[in-house]
Amino acid sequence: MLEPLYLQLGQHDDLSNEEKAVLAETVTFGRDFEKGQDLVSTGSRPAYSTMLLDGLAARYKVLEDGGRQFTSLQVPGDFVDLHAFLLKTMDHGIVALSPCRVMFADHSKLRTITERAPHLTRLLWLDTLVDGAIHREWIVAMGRRSKTSHLAHLICELFVRLQVVKRTSGMSFDLPLSQAEMADVLGLSVVHMNRVIGSLKKTKVITWVNHTVTILDWDQLAELAEFDPTYLSMNNEPR
Repeated sequence: MLEPLYLQLGQHDDLSNEEKAVLAETVTFGRDFEKGQDLVSTGSRPAYSTMLLDGLAARYKVLEDGGRQFTSLQVPGDFVDLHAFLLKTMDHGIVALSPCRVMFADHSKLRTITERAPHLTRLLWLDTLVDGAIHREWIVAMGRRSKTSHLAHLICELFVRLQVVKRTSGMSFDLPLSQAEMADVLGLSVVHMNRVIGSLKKTKVITWVNHTVTILDWDQLAELAEFDPTYLSMNNEPR
């Protein structure tokens, strides 16, 4: 059941059978969420951290005027709020963008890992560092890339992350977001978002039919996006 988590952590360094067993004892209970439900709410003080088994979720902040900005997308295998273990109070929410299945790791059990399993602790620490790297890339894309390049970068990132956890089919993957939700990702109006999607389609590097994105020319898409996956730390090496 925890295969997405094993794949996610195992891309950075090999997990031993003993470490997998420790994770299985730590991530022990869960539930399903419907699209639109908060997995974690702003201002909450969760006693556990949430691991996404299936579905797509997003971190978000809401402004006083009701405007919403997504700050990252979460894929299967992600601990969406591992940082809550130390931060305690959540300063943002995490919402299900599709039906989601999650499991929970009690913070007392995570504390035991930090005391008894140093290598696994480093891998979980790295997981939060990659989250920070993704946020930096999103800030750069938001502030400095053209919107077409920004969207191309997002597609590259999602494809690579979903490929790790075996959620791609060839060069295709599901992206179950409405145009309004995509607008919240790129910080655009829905009308402008529609134009950006149309502009990327015209380059003929992707097709986007219903909720399925297919990459037709990876090299050209990556060049348009200026995509360098270094920030995802995907080399398997001792940590």
